[in-house]
Amino acid sequence: MSTPFKAEFVENFLIVWDPKSGSELFKHGFYGKPLGIPKPKSPDFDVPLVLDLMEGLYLVEKGLIRVFEGFGKKDVDPDVLRERARKLYEDFDLKYLVYRDLREKGLVVTPGVKYGCDFAVYKRGPGIDHAPYMVSVKSRKDEISATEIVRAGRLATTVRKRFIIAIPDLERNRIEYLIFRWFKA
Repeated sequence: MSTPFKAEFVENFLIVWDPKSGSELFKHGFYGKPLGIPKPKSPDFDVPLVLDLMEGLYLVEKGLIRVFEGFGKKDVDPDVLRERARKLYEDFDLKYLVYRDLREKGLVVTPGVKYGCDFAVYKRGPGIDHAPYMVSVKSRKDEISATEIVRAGRLATTVRKRFIIAIPDLERNRIEYLIFRWFKA
């Protein structure tokens, strides 16, 4: 992909209106959701692609998309996207550091809402394999009770995933990952 795809900033989402461009971007790393297709069976679709702000900011930083807004179709600065994302996501900077790190490691990262965590993480991608990891992002200041860990572990075991707590350090730009393994005694 030589020239960045165009995405329009609409409310809290970015939309790649050109279906061919959206399909290409989706193929590139399972970015976004095809409009009206909750579980695409094929990366070839003929509808716009909807991106959330976190993945949109990542794609802007990678030079894969260019974001515009409004009637004048003016370009949106990445700092503006970041500020809007901070209003939308709790602890955005911490979560974004983890999102970017996982993507840079070649993993596919999707929202983990249905698992009660921040991210569901795939080795290859949705529809190809199941997400082997569910990741919750915590600050060093956060307290985590034993009950929370057991609850997350039981859920992870039930859905055949590994539960991971990611602890990002914004000052050092690094992340510690705590991976829980459950075993029967």
